[in-house]
Amino acid sequence: MGLNKFKKGTKKVFRKSLDWIEIIGNRLPHPATIFAMLAGIVLIISAISYWANVSAVHPVDGSVVTVNNLLSGDGIRWIYTNILDNFLRFPPLGYVLVVMVGIGLAEGTGLFAIMIRALVLGAPPKLITGAVVLAGIISGLAVEAGYVILIPLGAMIFHGIGRHPMAGLAAAFCGVSGGFGANFFIGSIDPILAGISTSAAQLIDPEMVVNPAVNYYFMIISSFVVLFVGIWVTERVVEPRLGKYNGPTERIAIEQLTPREKKGLRWAAITAMVFLALLAYTVIPSDGIFRDPETGSVLHSPFFEGIIIGIMLFFFFPALVYGIVVGTIRNDKDMMKHIIKSMSGMGGYIVLVFFAAQFVYFFNESNLGLIIAIRGAATLSEVGFTGPVLIATFVLLSAFINLFMGSASAKWAIIAPVFIPMLMLLENGYHPGITQAAFRIGDSLTNLVTPMMSYFALIVTFAQKYDEKYGIGTIIATMLPYTIILGIVWIATLMLWVWLGIPLGPDGPIYIN
Repeated sequence: MGLNKFKKGTKKVFRKSLDWIEIIGNRLPHPATIFAMLAGIVLIISAISYWANVSAVHPVDGSVVTVNNLLSGDGIRWIYTNILDNFLRFPPLGYVLVVMVGIGLAEGTGLFAIMIRALVLGAPPKLITGAVVLAGIISGLAVEAGYVILIPLGAMIFHGIGRHPMAGLAAAFCGVSGGFGANFFIGSIDPILAGISTSAAQLIDPEMVVNPAVNYYFMIISSFVVLFVGIWVTERVVEPRLGKYNGPTERIAIEQLTPREKKGLRWAAITAMVFLALLAYTVIPSDGIFRDPETGSVLHSPFFEGIIIGIMLFFFFPALVYGIVVGTIRNDKDMMKHIIKSMSGMGGYIVLVFFAAQFVYFFNESNLGLIIAIRGAATLSEVGFTGPVLIATFVLLSAFINLFMGSASAKWAIIAPVFIPMLMLLENGYHPGITQAAFRIGDSLTNLVTPMMSYFALIVTFAQKYDEKYGIGTIIATMLPYTIILGIVWIATLMLWVWLGIPLGPDGPIYIN
């Protein structure tokens, strides 16, 4: 009796907590407005800190770092003459617009949607859970395709083979969310995060550039973590809890791929392999054209300096061939139409980047970020809070912040300028790549349960197709086991990775030399 009362009380507290999270999140301004407000706050704090003589001793060169008052005459002149430059030189702006040329064409021609359908429909019944989760991971290349296409498709497939549709929805959701921090390919989010990480790292090292593949090795291993945990939780925890589906929705036949779609997919795959072979030929031979012409290095070479172009072309050529074969591209006008349509949806992102860039560069110019990083690193060193435990704690912090703020790039633009320099300045000096990887894990974990995630309402709508009583609480209760178990396994994997000192990706060591 006492146990039941305790359980009821715990559930009540949990529901109230979720209600508060939803209320607080809904009341937050638009992300662009948040950045504009933060930029204004930086101006005020820079003036107050300047008058208070706030300073810190740089641990590298021993110089005294003082605050630049951005409300002084010099500060206001700097702001007026640099607002345009701040926007234009903010790395995520150019990175994502270039990548979207290729990804936009792949979405517009239907290549991404067909890839997902082919992967799921081609799997044997025993492997259908794994196929749905895997398709979700890969769909991280184009987030909209995962949330809008795969999640309802996962529910439909499970329902079609006599399994509970909510289990299929949950498996797909787990894969799509995990695709933010785990994937087998470099996608559109990687250049965005790398650009923000570069801006933050240059507070300490002006020459440092974080390449978009900095987390690639860890992302591949993380893909298997998400895949196996997603399968286990779906089949051992979620599906048994849901039981047999007895809802009113009738099974719908899943549309198979047409011969033309299969042919287009086959030629797209051939094109991708030929492109990768040609790209490999530029770096594998010792005299490869994309190696550093002086040192012969691959890590510090034109190949990685221009990796954004490589990513864009990797999507562009297969999408072009697919579109020609299936008929979604009949001439150059069709091709440009798909790219323009994709770019037309970037207006909100460009506005967000404008204000985010001002906040980041105001923060940098004021020296507040550097001083916070120096003092924060000193405090962490004094209390001995370093090593894998520190990284795991940062994952949990990122997961908590994600409960209240949806946009991943917006969160990272706020978090990175503080934590990347702070962790770089510790005695063992963490590379920005490890901080970025930890953030991605935390963000992926709570995307599954936060109503602030931009597609959460859409997922509730998909669920209500099978039972009108399903709501936010249903989705959270279904997805919470994934968050908990995936969090334990994924954080443990990262801690082991740090302890072993394995590079996170090309030019992505755990520690700074």
